[in-house]
Amino acid sequence: MSTLEIINRLPAGRPKMPPLLFVHGAFSGAWIWDAKFLPWFAARGWEAHAVSLRGHGNSEGRDRLHDFGIADYVDDVLEAADRLSSPPVLIGHSMGGMVVQRALAKRRFPAGVLMASAPPYGLLSSTMGLAWRSPYVFQQMSMLMTFGEKAIDPDAIRRAMFSDKMPRAEAAKYESCLQEESRRVLLDIGGWIPFPVLPPRDMPMLVMGAEEDLLFPRAEVVATAAALGTPPVFMPGMGHAMMLEQDWQSAAERVEAWIAATVTAEVA
Repeated sequence: MSTLEIINRLPAGRPKMPPLLFVHGAFSGAWIWDAKFLPWFAARGWEAHAVSLRGHGNSEGRDRLHDFGIADYVDDVLEAADRLSSPPVLIGHSMGGMVVQRALAKRRFPAGVLMASAPPYGLLSSTMGLAWRSPYVFQQMSMLMTFGEKAIDPDAIRRAMFSDKMPRAEAAKYESCLQEESRRVLLDIGGWIPFPVLPPRDMPMLVMGAEEDLLFPRAEVVATAAALGTPPVFMPGMGHAMMLEQDWQSAAERVEAWIAATVTAEVA
């Protein structure tokens, strides 16, 4: 069992139910949710928590990062969920979306939310598509995976993560928080997964894409939603990192409205 960083933002009064557990994507940590989303949800009455997967953020294991596989990250999410007041809604971004999909396949939770999520069948299609859509960003993302965050052009990361509306100075602030990702995890999910691990078909799922996402464009989001048996939702004018974008609050409102309509009525 690893020592996990879990950032907790609690409401002032009695919290709405269920709690929310946010799971970050590759090269990131719990900080990506705490910048805007966690305080916003807590102010609106939710228990909002974000976990840094092992080797990320302030969780232990940075020195052994490349030993960890996707199954280890799933175990981290289940462990983090066990520490909360009751089973949470799992909300995953990018690689964290695949982690959430697999956590939901192992254990029943109230619901799952996937934001700009890695598709259940792996990254081969989206990676090859990125090489066609933006060869330079593809090349720089390959450098990031191989040599770490100090080897890349920050502008390429800005283009991969954000829409053109994101100010360069704000993007640079977040880019400085990026870190290496486990090569073992990237091997786990980087190819084609012919028999993907899927949540139960009756699991409430929100699949949300960003219309200007270079990494997981519309076709990938549509395919993910189809695999999970739910219609996709798209946020206009937003890039991959919806929780940090200039219009981040519209994404937060969309998530909250869906949870309130889909989940809270069942637990009330």
